[in-house]
Amino acid sequence: MKKFAIAAAAATALTLTMANAAFAQTTTTQAPMTLAAGEVDKAQEATSDTWITTKVKSDLLTEKGIPGTDIKVETNKGVVSLSSTVAVTDSQKATAVAITKKIKGVKAVSADGLKAE
Repeated sequence: MKKFAIAAAAATALTLTMANAAFAQTTTTQAPMTLAAGEVDKAQEATSDTWITTKVKSDLLTEKGIPGTDIKVETNKGVVSLSSTVAVTDSQKATAVAITKKIKGVKAVSADGLKAE
């Protein structure tokens, strides 16, 4: 009976040791998950910037009196830059900025690249 008790105790000790090792491995495998979450955030940010650019461009194209086809739209981390190779009036520039600011996710608008008449 003593041999059985010693064998059972040894088996229990061995099982607990292996369980601790398994839990330790679980902890170390969580680091890549954290890294992956960071990559997902970057992908979501890029998608958001792309969505903002597309939305601004489409709204400028559908606005009467705005040369939407001549206005270039770039977005970086929610900051939208508007530029053009053709001159726009001060009124058109103000309207383009106002339209852009209304888009969800836009943090700031830079219209320095819009050439004024």
